[in-house]
Amino acid sequence: MSPFERFSSWPRSGLYNQSFEKDACGLAMVATLRGTAGYDIIETALTALRNLEHRGAVGSDEGTGDGAGILIQIPDEFFRQESMLDLPPIASYGVGLVFESMLPDVRAKERAEFLKLASAESLEVIGWRDVPTNPDAIGHLAREAMPFIGQVFVKSTSGLIGIELERKLYRLRRASERNIGIYHPSLSSRTIVYKGMVTTLQLEPFFPDLSNRRMVSKLALVHSRFSTNTFPSWPLAHPYRMIAHNGEINTVRGNRNWMRAREAQLESDVLGDMDSLKPVITKGASDSASFDEVLELLYLSGRSLPHAMMMMIPEAWENQTDIDPMRKSFYEYHSMLMEPWDGPAAVIFSDGSLVGATLDRNGLRPGRYIVTEDGLVVLASEIGVVDIEPSKIVRKGRLQPGKMFLVDTSEGRIIEDDEIKTQVAASEPWDSWLSENRINLRDLPDREHISHTSSSVNRRQRTFGYTEEELRVLLRPMGQFGTEPIGAMGSDTPIAAISDRPRLLFDYFVQQFAQVTNPPLDSI
Repeated sequence: MSPFERFSSWPRSGLYNQSFEKDACGLAMVATLRGTAGYDIIETALTALRNLEHRGAVGSDEGTGDGAGILIQIPDEFFRQESMLDLPPIASYGVGLVFESMLPDVRAKERAEFLKLASAESLEVIGWRDVPTNPDAIGHLAREAMPFIGQVFVKSTSGLIGIELERKLYRLRRASERNIGIYHPSLSSRTIVYKGMVTTLQLEPFFPDLSNRRMVSKLALVHSRFSTNTFPSWPLAHPYRMIAHNGEINTVRGNRNWMRAREAQLESDVLGDMDSLKPVITKGASDSASFDEVLELLYLSGRSLPHAMMMMIPEAWENQTDIDPMRKSFYEYHSMLMEPWDGPAAVIFSDGSLVGATLDRNGLRPGRYIVTEDGLVVLASEIGVVDIEPSKIVRKGRLQPGKMFLVDTSEGRIIEDDEIKTQVAASEPWDSWLSENRINLRDLPDREHISHTSSSVNRRQRTFGYTEEELRVLLRPMGQFGTEPIGAMGSDTPIAAISDRPRLLFDYFVQQFAQVTNPPLDSI
């Protein structure tokens, strides 16, 4: 049983199918340009989250939410005092929230197994902390599925820090979830996540840590989950390790299949043995969780966060006449490595220093931001999530389709979309790599053409189930004019599986299409 199933209220029998889950959520990011961390950033983010209450779903007991959570930078001083552990300097240890078994004996056994997995990755477990929680603040359905919530502190035995330590923690977390079955909302030297099967109003009361003013950060991501036609789950609450997402990834089945297909070709000098990290996408994960897992892999394998986001959610570059040639070469090169994760989506993301947001190429999810004179940046799925005096606002706007909004909390500045993408596009010779490695079909040598008699062609067409309509409506436009065939809805032809006539093999495999979007596209 995967962690997603273990800590959920999903029915174990009946007609419910988790693969049909859809999301329509609320999200917000808060950051400061002043260069110093503070509790006010967390407080503002929690206020925004509470004001996104209408974006989240509530269960039949009126106390169980679909999920809410917050991602912040690691509050080093708070953990030193609360954990009573001898922690090494900031950035040289990792800490993560852990969803564990409620049974003490099982939990002790799982922690002992975690210790062995850490040792195998040259990591040392410094200690554990039982996270204070208030179960009375949540509904009974949430309490029934509730895990024991702990925090684990880990350091490298060889003194690794920064991104090298992040990669080791990533390997440990993957091994822990796969081999033990516990779930880590986060395990990082940069960020920590507090989340659960709670409503937006319950998150802070449930986790008293979030009310402590020693909890400080320069950034925060918050999310209110509304999962249509689904059952909530503790692990499926957002944020994940790098993103929070509002919308639907309509292409997710193909994205997952392609990711699984290319796993045999994955290799990385910095991540080490890739076989132990497979499958990259965890079974039972939502579309957002799958996106987060792939983004994390791309980022930890050596790409910058904006680079990885541009790969997964590219802007509409194919038919743009005024796009920078270097940027077009970037998109064209990466289109041969990864297909877009497409659908109406707004995504906020962070690596613990950079924090940003982007929209899908059609811009079918809202995202609005404001910047104040004292360097506060708030971006959310709607305006008005926090009360700010209008006279203090120096800039406001909305996310544009395919564009990126990025804040560097270390440098204390907003990085514009053109600067981000120009820098990434110039980072490697994408155009040269394209021309040197791409094979164009028109450059292939001619092959011998064999002309068959009309009766021979007709006989084979009948054998393989071609109809007069398929020849006239589908094949002829493609062969004669090189155009896409045009069909109509309302066909009364039986589907291949129940037809009493011979049918083509590919008739048994039908593409999914016409998924519902919100807002609807008809008016557009």
